[in-house]
Amino acid sequence: MTKMVSPKVEFTGLLAQVKNITPEIFDNDGNFVNLVGGEWKFPGKPRDFISCVDGSCLGTLPMLSREETRAAVEFASAEFRAWSKTDLDERKRRVNECLELLTQNTDLIAYLLMWEIGKTYTLAHTDISRCIEGVQWYIANIDKMMKGRTPLGLVSNIASWNYPFSVLMHAVLAQVLAGNSIIAKTPTDGGFISLSFAFALARRCGLPVSLVSGSGSQLSEILVRNEHIDCLSFVGGRSSGRDIAASLIDKNKRYMLEMEGVNTYGVWDFSDWDSLEKQLRKGYDYGKQRCTAYVRFVVQRSLFPKFLETQLKVLRSLRIGNPTLVDNADDALPNLDFGPVIKAKQVQDLDDLYANALQRGATPLFEGELDDRLFLPHQDKTAYTAPRSLVDLPKSAELYFREPFGPIDSIVLVNRIEELVGEMNISNGALVAALASDDEKLATHTAKEIRAFKVGVNQMRSRGDKQEVFGGMGESWKGCFVGGGLLIEAVTNSDFGEPMKGNFDDFTILPELR
Repeated sequence: MTKMVSPKVEFTGLLAQVKNITPEIFDNDGNFVNLVGGEWKFPGKPRDFISCVDGSCLGTLPMLSREETRAAVEFASAEFRAWSKTDLDERKRRVNECLELLTQNTDLIAYLLMWEIGKTYTLAHTDISRCIEGVQWYIANIDKMMKGRTPLGLVSNIASWNYPFSVLMHAVLAQVLAGNSIIAKTPTDGGFISLSFAFALARRCGLPVSLVSGSGSQLSEILVRNEHIDCLSFVGGRSSGRDIAASLIDKNKRYMLEMEGVNTYGVWDFSDWDSLEKQLRKGYDYGKQRCTAYVRFVVQRSLFPKFLETQLKVLRSLRIGNPTLVDNADDALPNLDFGPVIKAKQVQDLDDLYANALQRGATPLFEGELDDRLFLPHQDKTAYTAPRSLVDLPKSAELYFREPFGPIDSIVLVNRIEELVGEMNISNGALVAALASDDEKLATHTAKEIRAFKVGVNQMRSRGDKQEVFGGMGESWKGCFVGGGLLIEAVTNSDFGEPMKGNFDDFTILPELR
């Protein structure tokens, strides 16, 4: 067995780099603080932050009170007046300066993401790189996007932990570029260290950004409904999203609420199994902890043997382990498919969903095991789980209508194309879907009946980068669509009173946006 060590991404060394580059994000006792009123202050009520990688404590999350958060919102709103009058060329210069600082520190941020949210080396780098490249695209195109438009005001950002940079930081910098001031809440489950570091760099560049930490149940009232908030950008679960949508009914606010749905992959009259194998493997990025992960496969019954053979080949080859390890003298990181899920409780939730499905009559097809060679000896592995797959999932099982947000696949067998469509539409709307078929004409026609914002034919769809529009159908999205010029439209006012493009009534989506 190869001895596993971790010199390149050992956390104490990373923390020392953060303190050296951005000392302002710590108080005199070395605790993290919040960016409030243009200054790093208020350690709040410290709460231990436990890494999903090995159960170690990485520091204390500075949980703010409601009163402190309200003061932060009021200050951030006041910053809008001066910033909105700042010349666009100057805004571009400052945002570009921030991107240069982020680029200089890409490795450090990526390594922090590995420890904070368990991303592999490759995926952590991808997260920060997509943020930088995406905002560069906006800088190059912002002049034409802002023609006939004016900044909106203070934008509040509440996002999940899984993509702190390619989703949250990317949106924040684009919103600032459009002339808005920003307040963002750090995800409680992970990403606050790397985001604090990035927001410190942004603040040094003169960008009007504020960053607060705290309990969602405590702070959501202020970050959602406060009179100074002009727009809300939310990425999270349906239950929280529904509550937020309901709370905004009587408020004249702009909003973008991205929520999960059960993203499905249909297989009908199909034979290119090598291509599907590659897609299935790619689909396991980050352990399927993505709002665009495919977790439900609706398969023509006669194709089940070939589908199962293909899926099992992928499942048996997946490597799950500690993403911070190196295993040779050349510091080559192990070629992992994914690391831990976000926390030990998520493992228990996944176990409960799986056990419930079996108790209700589902048939297990594969139950993976962790390989001790991909972990340090005796390390905490409570946040790790191997992939599983099952078939014949009954409607009485909780997993039938729910996205697991982890590596559990369910397979549904159908005999007719009408059944396939019905089983792919069980979650009242989704963000993405895909349909594999040798008959592309049939697949393209059938795709129009699937209630997902993006439907791929013989390919998986994702959130997309740069100019690609993103949204959701049904209960998976509320409010304005984002991506490309629509992200700028969502946080600006039109001089011509043009209507917003989005999902405001659960069924109207312009065909050209899908």
